[in-house]
Amino acid sequence: MIEPTTLARPYARAAFQFAIDNGSVDQWHDALGMLAAVVAEPAVAKVLDDPATTAAQRASTVIAVLGADAPAGVAQFVAVMAENQRLALVGHVAVLFAELKASLDAAAKVTVTSAFDVADMTLEQLSASLSAKLGKTVDMTVEIDSSLIGGAIIRAGDMVVDGSVRGRLHKLATALKS
Repeated sequence: MIEPTTLARPYARAAFQFAIDNGSVDQWHDALGMLAAVVAEPAVAKVLDDPATTAAQRASTVIAVLGADAPAGVAQFVAVMAENQRLALVGHVAVLFAELKASLDAAAKVTVTSAFDVADMTLEQLSASLSAKLGKTVDMTVEIDSSLIGGAIIRAGDMVVDGSVRGRLHKLATALKS
């Protein structure tokens, strides 16, 4: 049997891409949370599980409960899920959508290790530059390590930029040994 998360993933990705394209990620996040609550409601679940109801009836039931505040495209999304008999997966879709949103919103954790105190203006410029390069907001932590002699080491995830004098001396020593 296929895992519900595996079945829900394409719907979550499609909804997420649609929401990004239309600049409505937060609204879709809220709407999917509401959809998950609606589908989990026993009275609605009874209608959705009834084999006598058509896909259009199931979709209209869910959309009616959701109301007119739903962002553009949600009604079509619900209709597609109803047509494919996947409305029961809305809770999983909402969780996967939330994970995608969190990865989009996440700030990059950056650690700057410097030999000396760094001026605020320099940190602001570095933060702006890293934010543009990484495509995320930057959450910067500054550490002082006098063993670097001079310069700094910048760590952002798996990216490391070693601009320290100690690092340069180490590279020079390695090159001279070769």
